[in-house]
Amino acid sequence: MSTAASHANNFPKLHNAAWPGVVGKGEGSEPAIPLDTLLDWTAAAEVDGVKFDGVDLFLFDPHVSIDSSDDDLKYLADRIRSRGLTVGSVVAPVWPPTGGGSAMDEGEGRTNFLKQVHKGCHIARRLRELGIRPYGVVRIDSGTGPGDWAADPKGQDKIAQTFKEAGKIARDHGEKLAAEGEICWGGMHSWRKMVDLLERVGEPETVGFQADMAHTLLYTLGENAPEDRILPAGYDWKDGATLDAALKTLTDALRPWTIDFHVAQNDATVFGSGSHDHTGRHCQATDPNGKLDIPRHAGYWLRDEKGQLTKKFNHICWDGCMFPNEVMGRPSTWNDILRTMIAVRDQHGWQA
Repeated sequence: MSTAASHANNFPKLHNAAWPGVVGKGEGSEPAIPLDTLLDWTAAAEVDGVKFDGVDLFLFDPHVSIDSSDDDLKYLADRIRSRGLTVGSVVAPVWPPTGGGSAMDEGEGRTNFLKQVHKGCHIARRLRELGIRPYGVVRIDSGTGPGDWAADPKGQDKIAQTFKEAGKIARDHGEKLAAEGEICWGGMHSWRKMVDLLERVGEPETVGFQADMAHTLLYTLGENAPEDRILPAGYDWKDGATLDAALKTLTDALRPWTIDFHVAQNDATVFGSGSHDHTGRHCQATDPNGKLDIPRHAGYWLRDEKGQLTKKFNHICWDGCMFPNEVMGRPSTWNDILRTMIAVRDQHGWQA
């Protein structure tokens, strides 16, 4: 029978994401799941005596207001600490509907985008000072869609300039920014465009990449950017060698920039239609339609081109947005996720 002793590695730390309780919820959908409920579910999960080490947070109501006061943050830290958890990365709500703006807008949009980055970095730093956040980054994206990006020949340069200014804010707070690699964000919607954007920003010590296994799988399919497709058209998912080669191409390009990592599953389907508005979806860890061998394929991100551990991440996080509330309310859901995370750490972790 397996026990905690049979899982010797204690790094990277294992985190659950809180944002599945908010993303896609409310406004005619299922109600948002309170943060305290998600914290309880996370703290209760246990596999072979191993538990989650912490959570990553979305700085968005009703979970954590981007305008939280110092007292609010002290209360937040107490609630998380009381459950034996820590905080890792936090997501700044940089999008126009949440008070932010498009990083491609050189006027009010950029101003509002940077304002949200400043608030997010302040919260991140304060949580460090409160002793509840020993590691992690502030996550951002471009706040604009691939269609709008395609209509502006100078869009990539505009986003890069906004990210440069955001990077200065992060440095002033002792933070780093991770740009989320997802096909729905303009200028970041393919692996080549993502690398190009980060090179234009040119600040790898401050502005890097956040890899999510579910989203980066769609990079190989060229969703929203068919010119950057890696897997061949009509690819047969039974051909594992071709998928492995595609993931090697992808990770060799993006791994040097990667500073935050999400473990996730994807069935290679998308929401949306047309040429520019696809967005990815996550699957449960045990979904039989999932295309990824999660523990093995995580190694493409956690090991270098020679197969050596990079040890770049103090923590890794599970990302599973858009699950029905009924699914998230099952203890087995979180135990399955934790079991998968443990398997990743068993294969690609270390002792410290």
